[in-house]
Amino acid sequence: MFALCSLFVVRGKPTEVFPVLFKQWKVTRLTFELDTEPYSKLRDAEVERLAAEHNVQVIQKVSNTLYDIDRVIAENNGKPPLTYVRMQTVLASLGPPKHPVQAPTLENMRDCQTPWKPTYEERYGVPTLEELGQDPEKLGPHLYPGGESEALRRLDIHMKRTGWVCNFKKPDTEPNSLTPSTTVLSPYMKFGCLSTRTFWWRLTEIYHGKKHSDPPVSLHGQLLWREFFYTAGVGVPNFNKMEGNPVCVQVDWSDNQEHLKAWSEGRTGYPFIDAIMTQLRTEGWIHHLARHAVACFLTRGDLWISWEEGQKVFEDLLLDADWSLNAGNWQWLSASAFFHQFFRVYSPVAFGKKTDKNGEYIKKYLPFLKKFPAEYIYEPWKAPRSLQERAGCIIGKDYPKPIVVHEVVSKQNIQRMKAAYAKRAGASSGEPKKQHESDKKGGKRKSATGQSVAEMFIKKNKTKKI
Repeated sequence: MFALCSLFVVRGKPTEVFPVLFKQWKVTRLTFELDTEPYSKLRDAEVERLAAEHNVQVIQKVSNTLYDIDRVIAENNGKPPLTYVRMQTVLASLGPPKHPVQAPTLENMRDCQTPWKPTYEERYGVPTLEELGQDPEKLGPHLYPGGESEALRRLDIHMKRTGWVCNFKKPDTEPNSLTPSTTVLSPYMKFGCLSTRTFWWRLTEIYHGKKHSDPPVSLHGQLLWREFFYTAGVGVPNFNKMEGNPVCVQVDWSDNQEHLKAWSEGRTGYPFIDAIMTQLRTEGWIHHLARHAVACFLTRGDLWISWEEGQKVFEDLLLDADWSLNAGNWQWLSASAFFHQFFRVYSPVAFGKKTDKNGEYIKKYLPFLKKFPAEYIYEPWKAPRSLQERAGCIIGKDYPKPIVVHEVVSKQNIQRMKAAYAKRAGASSGEPKKQHESDKKGGKRKSATGQSVAEMFIKKNKTKKI
């Protein structure tokens, strides 16, 4: 019996399984997508070595990113661009991304027949949730079904909203809207269900001849941010760690496991933060500005816990958790790299009120607070005892009191960050600092936002509430 191009899911480590399959299936050619993560590069190099031993031709294709990351770094004199502006300059020299390859047709595959036996379904079928160690009864709502068909369907829905696409500005979207105010296509790109080049060129078609927003805030800009962090992930040693990471400020973070657990489980006593973490745990996705708020709270804003710890939680819980983007954004939000305005702190109270003054988002994810009036929904500990009783939620009993006082710890942490930056500057002042290739044309050293470090420190002693 033969089937036309069946999917075979093979269990086991590639380095152990492939040599067996090379012999059993008489393989002559192996093709796969180029993966830029450190672990994957080591794995794939070993697979290439084993393939050569079995006279199997290996073909790797760049398809997860808009550009060949190695070529981007080579174009920047062998260094990863460390600012968005520099990244744009380098990509402009390379021209637009390649168009996606057309999907194969039945005509293309007419001579491709795969032997098939009924027993293959059990041996090579798609794994069940139970086989993957998941209990279906304990899973949250199934909001983002997988697959390319679903990804393209969702892309089509958004691309029909031409006005919305052209006017899209990421900072103007809402972190606490009851339904996502962005595309939520990131999980589909992470798992390869949606080609980033397909997304790019669909946007290009819509933009053509129309007035539209530009990078870094446009939808094109979001894809370029993805490219930026992928490039940094390839070019910066130890990119997902603080130690040994040359672009990362070395900070003496605390090791408060109770605070870390309270943050990850949504029990900080700050409803806005806890609602976000609850949404993350139940749905697997949160808005990028919501990620900003909880990341700042965990690190430099309030709890003074290492961004590496937050990175691990996001890796476990986010559907779109991506090695490079996860590490890069956590360094950014902790002001450890790329973004250096550590005195700009997200308020766990005021920030959410900007777009949801009545706290509807909080009521959705923390329903035990839904009877608190808008005046107290973000700060329920300030509500009179009688009101708490009427609301059926006693603070300190049914919902925790704040584990830190934001107004106090945020100011202390600004001084801690200031000391870490001073230590970094002192360590590098013993010898002339070699100018980075990314900064040669700029004169003054610039941050990823284009502002010089000198300009940023003018307001270094002021706390800004975001």
